[in-house]
Amino acid sequence: MNEVIALKFWMAVVLGLVQGVAEFLPISSSGHLSLLQHFFGMPEPDQLYNILLHFATLIAVCVVYRQDIVDMVTEFFRWITALCTRQGGQERGKPPEARRMILLLILGTLPLFLVLPFDDLVEGMGTNPMFVSLMLLLTGCILFLSDSYGGGKKTARTATVQDVLLVGLAQGMATIPGLSRSGTTISAGMALGFERSFAVRFSFLLSLPAVLGATLLKVVKVAKAGGVDAKLLPMYLVGMVIAGVVGYFAISLVKLLADKGKFGKFAYYCWAVGGIALIASFFFTTPIPA
Repeated sequence: MNEVIALKFWMAVVLGLVQGVAEFLPISSSGHLSLLQHFFGMPEPDQLYNILLHFATLIAVCVVYRQDIVDMVTEFFRWITALCTRQGGQERGKPPEARRMILLLILGTLPLFLVLPFDDLVEGMGTNPMFVSLMLLLTGCILFLSDSYGGGKKTARTATVQDVLLVGLAQGMATIPGLSRSGTTISAGMALGFERSFAVRFSFLLSLPAVLGATLLKVVKVAKAGGVDAKLLPMYLVGMVIAGVVGYFAISLVKLLADKGKFGKFAYYCWAVGGIALIASFFFTTPIPA
């Protein structure tokens, strides 16, 4: 029994580490988890733990971009108050940046609704290691090109509706296992002329409604499935803390490398992992023995 508990504990640690690192670094957390499960027999995390890990990474984004979130929440209530007191009248001049960011995030999230009907199909793609490996190789190509078309001038004040819809579409495509959400959306932003820092900022803020929405959907599934094993909660908390702390530093690393025009360096890692996994998928159809 103690060995089983110890195994579950270390599994929670590993999953928390993988989630924290791969969720924000442009290397695809879903792709890594899929390959670990296929080649090393790592058990798939139960639905509750999966929810908690994503919630931990959501908290990490909130901590890093806490000022942006406070500004948007404050501006939202100011906006509502202004509409009520002026009976729907419009304010003169350009809207505050925080208010425009709210609108951009709403628009950028809309393309995700196109993906919802294909949720089961997308999850099924993750069971094919060859497909996941190819998507990691594609992620590497996207990242490699990102530095060449980075350095635009668009910000929250100048990004267009078309720009954010295209970034949102890139986020929807990145639900495919092996395609990095952060890598695809940041690269798309740079390709559309976003400032490097704004491309990173918009990508991570755009993840908030996406992760929150997915989390709520999974909570409903877990609630319908049955109860929660209270004995596992301490292990879950350990994994959450690891995912949140590691995720915080991962976001900081992405910001630093993107600002220096070295975002594409992650391409070599994706190519290495994707290439090795692709070759291995021809030889190992069952988990590699320990």
